[in-house]
Amino acid sequence: MPNKIKKIGVLTSGGDSPGMNAAIRSVVRTCAYHNIECVGIYRGYEGLIEGDFKSMDARSVKGIINKGGTILKSARSKEFRTKEGRQKAFNKLVEAEIDGLVIVGGDGSFTGAMILNKEFDFPVMGIPGTIDNDIVGTTHTLGFDTALNTVVDAIDKIRDTASSHNRLFFIEVMGRDVGHIALNTGIAGGAEEILIPEEDLGLDRLVESLKRSRKSGKTSSIVIVAEGDKIGKNIFELKDFVDENMEGYDVRVSVLGHMQRGGSPSCFDRVLASRMGVKAVESLLEGKSNYMVGLQNSKMELTPLDNAIKGKTKINLELLRVSDIMST
Repeated sequence: MPNKIKKIGVLTSGGDSPGMNAAIRSVVRTCAYHNIECVGIYRGYEGLIEGDFKSMDARSVKGIINKGGTILKSARSKEFRTKEGRQKAFNKLVEAEIDGLVIVGGDGSFTGAMILNKEFDFPVMGIPGTIDNDIVGTTHTLGFDTALNTVVDAIDKIRDTASSHNRLFFIEVMGRDVGHIALNTGIAGGAEEILIPEEDLGLDRLVESLKRSRKSGKTSSIVIVAEGDKIGKNIFELKDFVDENMEGYDVRVSVLGHMQRGGSPSCFDRVLASRMGVKAVESLLEGKSNYMVGLQNSKMELTPLDNAIKGKTKINLELLRVSDIMST
């Protein structure tokens, strides 16, 4: 394996997701395996500009594979968006004799990495860490599977109350501008309707669907709403509309919020993070740069960062059909 790189830096950037710590652990231990130094960069690109670095070895990442969040912390950096800020960051990398960088984050983090590579020809490799699963080039981003399990657990608990009081619950889940979390958890949680940005159900159709559910004998209902859905300005407007247009429903709203981003990562996310970390480090050692590591057809593959950033993920049409059948 070609080896011009002697020291690799790793940072986490953007929103946290379960599995980031497992990815950090994998990067550090893969470096140790190949006798490469590893440096943890705290607070993302902000810490990179300030030189907030710490040497890491295999023992420094013990006991973190099961922890949510990120031990390296994360922060937004306005300064890194400027050429002057990126120059400072590059200077810090040179001073620390860091030869390559692994970035765990989403599209914004990858954009920063791609620009750094373009301006300074600095080797970078991305690991997709976001619960939204909205990055092209991987079937699963780090944290997506854990978030699904967290949401389904919440839906199961809310359904107990819905059934006990004959209530209709609107449950809002995260996902930014895509409906992957909503669609998967809606099916797994037995939702009567699933509202996602990719499919405009319409308010009238929603009401008609709820009326059919009522006539079929359902005394309580769960509707999963992706935060990016455009059927109403917000989930509370949906509640008001149903209140005004349907009698006999006691309507409640539950916004799950940031609880979806926390918690111990699932087995799937721990294994995925471990595989991605190994692939990211070894790809840098092979001389590759400006790629994202992703899961495709059960294998670790590389996707150019530009494609990962500019591409748009597609909703699974089979799951849409399954959802329609299951809500009968």
